[in-house]
Amino acid sequence: MVEVTVTDLTDRGEGVGRVGERVVFVPDTVPGDRAWVRLLRVKANYGDGKLHELIEASPHRCRPHCIVADKCGGCQWQHIDAAYQRQAKQNLVIQALQRIGGIAEPPVDPVLTEAIDGSPLASLGYRNKASYPLSISAQGQVQAGYYQKGSHSLINLNRCPVQDDRLNPLLAEIKQDIQQQGWSIYNEARHTGLLRHLCIRIGRRTGEQLLTLVSNSEKLPGIKAQAETWLQRYPQLVGVCLNLNSSRTNVIFGPETRCLAGLPYLKEKYAGLELHLKADTFFQIHTEAAEALLPIIRRELNLQGHELLVDAYCGIGTFTLPLASQVQLAIGIEWQSAAVEQAEKNAQLNQVSNVKFYQGKVETLLPELQLNPDVVLLDPPRKGCDRAVIETLLKTQPERIVYVSCKPSTLARDLKTLCTGGYQLIRVQPADFFPQTSHVESVAFLQRSTGSN
Repeated sequence: MVEVTVTDLTDRGEGVGRVGERVVFVPDTVPGDRAWVRLLRVKANYGDGKLHELIEASPHRCRPHCIVADKCGGCQWQHIDAAYQRQAKQNLVIQALQRIGGIAEPPVDPVLTEAIDGSPLASLGYRNKASYPLSISAQGQVQAGYYQKGSHSLINLNRCPVQDDRLNPLLAEIKQDIQQQGWSIYNEARHTGLLRHLCIRIGRRTGEQLLTLVSNSEKLPGIKAQAETWLQRYPQLVGVCLNLNSSRTNVIFGPETRCLAGLPYLKEKYAGLELHLKADTFFQIHTEAAEALLPIIRRELNLQGHELLVDAYCGIGTFTLPLASQVQLAIGIEWQSAAVEQAEKNAQLNQVSNVKFYQGKVETLLPELQLNPDVVLLDPPRKGCDRAVIETLLKTQPERIVYVSCKPSTLARDLKTLCTGGYQLIRVQPADFFPQTSHVESVAFLQRSTGSN
């Protein structure tokens, strides 16, 4: 047992302190905490600890809004007040750009706090989608929730304070229906049983809801009748779907989704557009925060209507479609064929005609298309951009690059290469897409340096 004063936070959400020359990482702590810590693992330069007892609580510590916050792996920072969470996230971006990007004084703004209507962005009840693993308790009860921190032991939930409140009745009641139907629950270790996940999604602006069960097989007796019962019971539920995933994997969705009752999508209002979102469509989890970034991107780019814009890793056109009205032509590139199909349908639905979507890997298509865009928007997965994408950008030298990132370390890595290759980092705007967690979204704006082309 050692006494530790916590001074910082890691991008994994752990508190950081020191014992002598050794760094100690302690989950569930806040900078300003002084605590007794039990060391669980000790290496030459660092140790991993567990909070045993608080000696003095940080002024930034608060009471969690969830009764299982200390156990559930869904959130890491419910014990930290919202204002300090945002400050910590800004600091995580700054540290990554300094340490990995080699940028001495990175121009990082405070974390975005306001929605487009000027109201505060929600830090609770914000999630528009949740995918809950299913399990069976020792007493034989169907459970749904999130895994315990650092394990695959399920924490059963009947409500979740970070998901949209309107989804809570479904979480509690659908489990009971599954229990009554007697459908078997998937066992990950043995690869036996049927139902794997309960997935629920809501249109934040429309209130429409979509329910999806992920199953190892389609052989669920009475599933269509139960789907119709759910549609009748929940007025806002517009569709019930069954996704088939028979693979031995921790990936949630399989390749095939069938609509059992109602519609295979819900409608959502976003940035002045109507979007159709399916069960497995990727869409930012915090609708209002994602939407709040668009005016910032528009102001920074100051588009004049003659530009060619390329949106790499475009998904369903979350940024492509709203920005298309301000450019001559917008091109989206996306690997997932279902997302491209959805993007094209959403473009037709909103009568956006100056867009083209291409299906394929960005690192393959971007050089093959031989485009000379004025603006390139990057929104890669957590691993960042493929090296071939960065090399293509350095070769074609678009005037401006907008890089949307969900991981500061890979953003910093890629910005270092771009800035070395002729770009100037103008500004970075962090946004809190995932309150109560250590994850942070950022948008970096780059300008081609004078004479670099």
